[in-house]
Amino acid sequence: MRVARPWTAAGIVAGGVGLALLAPAAPAPAVPQTHQPLPLERLFDNRAVSDDTRPGDADFDGAGASLSVRDLRAAGWTPGRDLALDAARLTWPRSAGARPDNVLADGQAVRLRGRAGALTFLVAGSSPGGPGAGASGVGTVRYRDGSSTPYALSAPDWRAGPAATRAVALPHLNTPAGQRRETARLYAVTVPVERGREIASVVLPKDPGPAADLHVFAVSPRRPGYGWTGSWAASTAGYTRVGPWTDQTLRLVVHTSAGGPRVRVRLANTFAATPVEIGGASVALQASGAAARGAPVPLAFGGRPGTSIPAGAQVFSDPVDFPVPADANLLVSMHLPGAVEAVPVHSQATQRSYLSAAGSGDRTGEPGAGSFTGTLTTWPFLTGVDVRGGPGSVVALGDSITDGTKSTQDANRRWPDVLSRRLRGQREVPAYGVLNAGISANRVVADRYPGEGVSTDTGGVSAQHRLERDVLAQTGARTVVVFQGVNDLRWGSPAEEVIAGLRSLAARARERGLRVVGATIAPCEGESLCTADADVRRSAVNAFIRDSGGVFDAVLDFDAVVRDPGHPARILPAYDSGDHLHPGDAGLAALAESIELRKLVG
Repeated sequence: MRVARPWTAAGIVAGGVGLALLAPAAPAPAVPQTHQPLPLERLFDNRAVSDDTRPGDADFDGAGASLSVRDLRAAGWTPGRDLALDAARLTWPRSAGARPDNVLADGQAVRLRGRAGALTFLVAGSSPGGPGAGASGVGTVRYRDGSSTPYALSAPDWRAGPAATRAVALPHLNTPAGQRRETARLYAVTVPVERGREIASVVLPKDPGPAADLHVFAVSPRRPGYGWTGSWAASTAGYTRVGPWTDQTLRLVVHTSAGGPRVRVRLANTFAATPVEIGGASVALQASGAAARGAPVPLAFGGRPGTSIPAGAQVFSDPVDFPVPADANLLVSMHLPGAVEAVPVHSQATQRSYLSAAGSGDRTGEPGAGSFTGTLTTWPFLTGVDVRGGPGSVVALGDSITDGTKSTQDANRRWPDVLSRRLRGQREVPAYGVLNAGISANRVVADRYPGEGVSTDTGGVSAQHRLERDVLAQTGARTVVVFQGVNDLRWGSPAEEVIAGLRSLAARARERGLRVVGATIAPCEGESLCTADADVRRSAVNAFIRDSGGVFDAVLDFDAVVRDPGHPARILPAYDSGDHLHPGDAGLAALAESIELRKLVG
């Protein structure tokens, strides 16, 4: 819905600086439509952000409501801040609530340059009638060779959109009547483009009509991490209370798949409401426990020893010369100088990590274990380790069986670990890195963790809602193995619902150029929620996976590998961990050993 936004400018300086917007006045002229692409900032025609002392100064939704500049600053979304969201680098507008900071999509041509695997838009939908259904439309990507392709862009509503996929959530709305406590959300939405072709511009979708507006704050090509391979990953499963941790150092133990001569790490503040300060960080090979083999190598972030990670965002460390062996344990240490009361966490690490005492300061450079008097069985903040070179990675998208629940602690016997060792020991197919995107209790179509706020539930948002972050944005992702669905069935989801979810996951991954391998769901009779009815529905889902009509590029029959031939509804006793749901070490190894490696290669 295109409407005039009435504001008086106190001063306009050529080049886009010095614009101060004060009180409502005569309607401003609409931004002229042109076929000549312009930088997005030159097209801004709407104010989403208001100063909290003047909450009625902006009009984001056509009804006078807006975002709080104080809330944005509290989240670390300061004017001009670079934000890494799902591996895309976007810049939050520099307006600070003083001038237009977003564009109402209506066919504007935006100048954009570069080659990419996808485009990421920072967006929200709004409606003048209150919380709505969001806004969507079809735009065009134009390439330097003169060709073009369409794309579909959907922006969830800033007040009613899902918590599970938001980039940031803010606790207030500003209105002409004052500030109101109500959650506002912004979203990073990624769409595919033609790989390898250089982008010249992007045409935004047309105005979706009088009931809604589609707001664009930023857009950026998402480059696929050329020259890097993902060696280790963990998926953020929830946001939980800790400590508080104050002036302490975490020393996290992770196990590599691929090796390489240089390394970088990824830290994420997923689901958080406030920024987190990282005072320093380092990487080392593990000797034993918290002890390093030699002096830890310091990491930097933009040339600085520390960094601040805004709410919902992530950071990559600068690449550092550090030979990373394949199939080895690393120590990734980070100093938390301030008080940390809640953290984004991968809860089921099946690996002991370490923590120094409160007030002990920066211990990231210490090779010894003496300062690390506490232990952790989770991975807070750390979500990835990448190595230079290599052929790319396989991502294992799954639940607790993929996560390694019930495997031996500290032994790296999860089935993705065993698959990685198989890939290292052969020359038939590329020796991909293997990234474990398993989350215990995770489901295909329903969220366990709601996606917002501190919670004791660490079952993660659904595979549908985390696919972008945990698979499509992974460094060097080439293939995804989807081994999921048992938790949906155990909790009563119809087979048709799970099948529809698997279809959606596969279609989205293939649209982004990944090879998609489906794995059948293992049996679980004897576990309390694995009823006879659940097994009937499991059989229906497995029948679809085995004969999907081309939904999957290949199929792994994990059900056939671990089931008892004499009683197919249950796990073979030799493979059962004892709870009748999770295979033990032998069963997990059998899954990995059963994989025909050529099925992983497109």
